[in-house]
Amino acid sequence: MKKKLIFLISLFVIPLISFAEEKLNEKKGTKVGIKTNLLYWGVMSTFNLGTEFRLARHWTLDFEAGLNPFDGKNDDGSFGKSLKHLRVHPEARYWFCEVFHSHFFGLHVPYLLYNVSDIKLLGIENERHQGWGAGAGISYGYSWLFSKYWNLEASVGVGYLYLESEKYSCTNCGRKIETVKKHYFGATQAAINLIYQF
Repeated sequence: MKKKLIFLISLFVIPLISFAEEKLNEKKGTKVGIKTNLLYWGVMSTFNLGTEFRLARHWTLDFEAGLNPFDGKNDDGSFGKSLKHLRVHPEARYWFCEVFHSHFFGLHVPYLLYNVSDIKLLGIENERHQGWGAGAGISYGYSWLFSKYWNLEASVGVGYLYLESEKYSCTNCGRKIETVKKHYFGATQAAINLIYQF
């Protein structure tokens, strides 16, 4: 599993680095940033990587993805605590000063696939939910320049998510209980990103 994950990440990063080098040779200044969300790693133990491209003087396009492949499946077929999911998070950003520095507002459209179980905080204690979600939201953030190549960025976002899942009992995961459809309004993003810029 680790080899496959490293292979998939390298397929994403190597062309990105080549593209960034070409753009860097065209003009001076930051054009591309590669980032990882430290909060996502710490709180949810989720592999994540993102990239952000400069579109214009005040505009960037940010694309982040996170993958937690651990399903919490027990030997008897039942599920323990699990936050297995794949999340993609594209966002258009407007920067008030210049791109990759200071304040910004964003508009994001997250999409996720998930298989989560027995998480009290999510209101699914002794249950498993397998499904998908999509929505839209707005965000605010700030980016601090550490050096020519390194930034630290913090952002928060709120919005709407439509979530649809199949509900299962954790003790009998093979039998579907019902289809659950939810409309969620609230936090849709929280990030502390470490960024390398080209």
